[in-house]
Amino acid sequence: MLNLSTWMVVATLLALNIFYVVAEFAVVGVRRSRIRQLAQEGNPLARGLLPTLEDPERLDRYIAASQIGITLCSLGLGAFGQATLTEDLAPLFVRWGGLQELAAQSAATALVLTVLTALQVLLGELVPKAIALQHPVPLALYTYVPMRASCWLFMPFIAVLNGSGNLVIRLLGLPRSRHQHIHSPEELELLIAESRDGGLLEPEEQQRLHQALRLGRRTARQLMVPRRSVVAIDAQTSPEELLRLVAQSPYTRLPVFQDSVEQIIGMVQTKEVAGLFVERGQPPSVHEVLQPIPHVPASLSADRLLSVLRRERVRQAVVVDEFGGMEGIVTLEDVLSELVGEMADEFKELDPQPERLADGRVRLPGQLPLDKAEPWTGAAWLGEADTVAGHVRAAAGRLLEVGEKLEVDGVQVEVESLDGHTLGAVLVRPLPPPLPPPAED
Repeated sequence: MLNLSTWMVVATLLALNIFYVVAEFAVVGVRRSRIRQLAQEGNPLARGLLPTLEDPERLDRYIAASQIGITLCSLGLGAFGQATLTEDLAPLFVRWGGLQELAAQSAATALVLTVLTALQVLLGELVPKAIALQHPVPLALYTYVPMRASCWLFMPFIAVLNGSGNLVIRLLGLPRSRHQHIHSPEELELLIAESRDGGLLEPEEQQRLHQALRLGRRTARQLMVPRRSVVAIDAQTSPEELLRLVAQSPYTRLPVFQDSVEQIIGMVQTKEVAGLFVERGQPPSVHEVLQPIPHVPASLSADRLLSVLRRERVRQAVVVDEFGGMEGIVTLEDVLSELVGEMADEFKELDPQPERLADGRVRLPGQLPLDKAEPWTGAAWLGEADTVAGHVRAAAGRLLEVGEKLEVDGVQVEVESLDGHTLGAVLVRPLPPPLPPPAED
């Protein structure tokens, strides 16, 4: 007959298996920043667990102890169940099933292994794994103290097995990996999307986080005000003319050039010019109020550009090409607009936005960044150009005139206006959305 002690041993082994599964997935799924916050607030368990999370070697041993515990519990559950439960069930098959003793033994063994395997997979693996991933912080903390004892108990096994595993990896020529909590930007975007789908983030919050992740992919050239749109003053401007320009200018800062706009040597603040005029009764000269302005390469990423502006304690910089030629001016507001959306700043007003027309076409500003055109064109425009104007001109291979029509990557494009030799705006007829796949019978 099946006795209580047998079932207690089975339940104990299953519970230990659950514990090690929970400990492993909780420590893998927990956010290190959250544990660090709890440790700073004085949580003793978080203080003990944090060094393990921050040290790849210790985390590797911690997870190895969990895996050894899971393996031993699974093997012990199967061996004990076969040795005890089979002996109890075999007579029942003989008595009630009319089987021979050998057949009854085999049937009992098969039944015991099937039931124990199902219990171990369902209750010992799947359920605790799901619970641990849903509540990683409390479970990682509650399992920490017993896991420290397990790490000490399994220390010889961990050393042998980890050493053997690393040896096999080296023989295969594979890089040695660590259990580190790191994610690529693409993985972070997926995590943000999942948080939005789960209701933890609003769509606007998700958009801002995506823009922050893409900040490192944008360059100073893509964010700058082009040279032809920069309003600058000559370093030889007289004090009276400087005061007049400051009074008429809508900007709070004006770049200063020497000889030509190609040579920006600094900038002046209109507030300082006005203050000195009020204080002294006469306007200052350009050189009295001239302030330095940093020069940055056009290929500098937006996040590094932000660091430069912060380090230099300025709000704008001159963007130069690889030959040192001035390409434009980039401001702090240009960088921030990548995070919070387009906004007016001291060097430019709000840029014109795409506009959907009544005939189904879309008016695209020529200076619209190329990576923002796909929702309006229905096609992914890829190329060396940074703007719609540059991409259309590169596709044509020549200067275009107003009214000219051409096809760019399958999209019908018409030149609506020119701004000098640059396309001011184009009219595009978006591609229709792809048809959904046919439904299967």
